Amino acid sequence: MKNLILLIFAALAAACCRTPQSEPPLRPSEYVSTLVGTQSDYTLSTGNTYPAVAVPWGMNFWTPQTGKMGNGWVYTYGSHTIRGLKQTHQPSPWINDYGQFSLMPVRGKDRIDENARQSWFSHQSETAKPYYYSVYLADHDVVAEMTPTERAAVLRFTFPESAESGVVIDAFDRGSQVKVLDQHTVAGYTTRNSGGVPANFRNYFVIRFDKPIETYRIFDGGQEIKGDAVTGDHALAAVYFTTRRGERVNARVASSFISEEQALRNLEELGTDDFETVKAKAQARWDEVLGRIEVAGGTEEQYRTFYSCLYRSTLFPRKFYEIDAAGKPVHYSPYNGEVLPGYMYTDTGFWDTFRSLFPLLNLVYPSVNAEIQAGLANTYKESGFLPEWASPGHRGCMVGNNSASVVSDAILKGITPQEDIATLYEAMLAGRNKVHPQVSSTGRLGHEYYNTLGYVPYNVGINENVARTLEYAYDDWCIAQVAAKLGKTEDAAMLEKASQNWRNVFDPETRLMRGRNEDGTFQSPFSPYKWGDAFTEGNAWHYTWSVFHDPEGLATLMGGKEGFAEMLDSVFVVPPIYDDSYYGFRIHEITEMQVADMGNYAHGNQ
Repeated sequence: MKNLILLIFAALAAACCRTPQSEPPLRPSEYVSTLVGTQSDYTLSTGNTYPAVAVPWGMNFWTPQTGKMGNGWVYTYGSHTIRGLKQTHQPSPWINDYGQFSLMPVRGKDRIDENARQSWFSHQSETAKPYYYSVYLADHDVVAEMTPTERAAVLRFTFPESAESGVVIDAFDRGSQVKVLDQHTVAGYTTRNSGGVPANFRNYFVIRFDKPIETYRIFDGGQEIKGDAVTGDHALAAVYFTTRRGERVNARVASSFISEEQALRNLEELGTDDFETVKAKAQARWDEVLGRIEVAGGTEEQYRTFYSCLYRSTLFPRKFYEIDAAGKPVHYSPYNGEVLPGYMYTDTGFWDTFRSLFPLLNLVYPSVNAEIQAGLANTYKESGFLPEWASPGHRGCMVGNNSASVVSDAILKGITPQEDIATLYEAMLAGRNKVHPQVSSTGRLGHEYYNTLGYVPYNVGINENVARTLEYAYDDWCIAQVAAKLGKTEDAAMLEKASQNWRNVFDPETRLMRGRNEDGTFQSPFSPYKWGDAFTEGNAWHYTWSVFHDPEGLATLMGGKEGFAEMLDSVFVVPPIYDDSYYGFRIHEITEMQVADMGNYAHGNQ
């Protein structure tokens, strides 16, 4: 009791002596900088990001567009001009975008194409938040702002005094439509994509202005079209108003992958809320999601780093479902082109996210991952495969069968909806024995070798074979844990045995993973510094540690814990030399390894 009293007095004394804070702590959303990672390009990534204006896991994002149409680096910090305010679904510059269109406020009726309408801007007159973006477009003397909901947004333009104030609506090329429906409304669709879509793919949009449209112009590319609508390769519309200085024009925008009618329904997300109300609700949603993790004891700079990273972690995978007239979730399937009931999420590659992102979702946002898992079950029903890289459908990118890790972890943690467990278990087993006929990164390329020899051989024409073997082995271990949980003992025993296949590509001579030929001999010549080839965006120094489920077994083959530690230390001691002959040029991940000054340690992808 005496010690307790002393502790109480000590706490009171500390509280009395504490210097009062001059300002209350910021809301979590106010720590976020959406510009982090935007100073990137093809040769060197600092994040390959863009300033996404969105709500967490929202179906549609918005971003200022500095790059030309089709450029995966849609916004780069070093750019000087903005070409539009773009609705985007892009998860990465390498995967690129789909279903995109843009709005651009202009002054002048000759500012139509993306070069003519672009405007200089300065970061000093730019505000970039998760829930709000504002920029001064100097060439048009216009302040442009935007704030989002899940499937809609409000864009607000503050114009100068002009008889030629306007907004250019660009539905992009490769097949699009725009039409002026009435004095306030423009609708249309865009089909521009980068793959992973059925033939009937469209993103339907509707834009409603609060100021009557006085005049308008319609274009297909550079050709002006008479009338109020155009369907062609590259549809654009320019609508014009007479404005007084400081007059604000609001554009309420929504879109749908299902239909124009559904786009109008999605516009109802905005209700009667004005710009400031939508903005306040979006910020409150970010505070709710980011505030799920409360941090203390750090500097303001550390808080900004933490919450900016958490913001990025709660954007993808995005919702790809909509809400029908009955209030039920429904989605356009990017796998078979049908409109079907239930959840769907997309825009993530499990090779990149199974280690960190999905465990985070399970721990902090389990209800979100429950929907994602239900969507994965729908993906299997609609395509016969679990996705490995989806954007919005199956995409040919990276290796492995890491959907097994994502699905298994959710089942084992009790997050997966009960009604989806059997389907997802079936899907994981099915994926072990087949490969997608058009997208070889989906399923298991080389499964026939892996399931008989215990590895994917180096000399049978399947690239990145050691990487595939290692990831398939770990994935088998993941499925084995689910099999055991479900009481499927025979499956569990078979999968546990297969999970040891990593041993078949371990070379005891070098104590590194190494390509192995069909006849059992190891590849020769062999360089542990060679990127690609038997590995994926890495080399033997990196992939040797890809035995997440059996580090003790790996240590044993390396000669025990001391040998294991020696090899691990070596990663950071050997010089950052490399062999890029597999690619024919130095990929940006190699450069990022070199400039880190940490030997041959490469953290870029993971």
